[in-house]
Amino acid sequence: MNLRLDNVPILVVDDDEDIRAGIALALRVEGANILQAADGNEAVVMWRAHEPRVVVLDMMLPKRSGFLVLEELGESSSPPIVVMVTANEGRRHEAYARSIGVHAYLTKPVPLETLIRTITDLMVD
Repeated sequence: MNLRLDNVPILVVDDDEDIRAGIALALRVEGANILQAADGNEAVVMWRAHEPRVVVLDMMLPKRSGFLVLEELGESSSPPIVVMVTANEGRRHEAYARSIGVHAYLTKPVPLETLIRTITDLMVD
């Protein structure tokens, strides 16, 4: 087990229930405390209520896009580490995400080991 995720609050945001559950399970096995949201509005509500240290964020979400969620999180006085996980491989989308504060941009399908390593590496930086 990677001790760096023990008790780390992580919000997993994806409208695909299977993807969300898989990511949540993998992070929970590493010791993280998991919150979940299925759409952009729910993600913002969960973020405001719990202020998790890390957000794993899909780009294409119902109700509010991942970009709009990212903009909202970036306005916080203590923004979280945000890892965007998306099926969109467009360089313009990645560049825009980075310009508004995403810490890592991973394209689906993302091996869970890669996601976990990305999160732990960002927490150390």
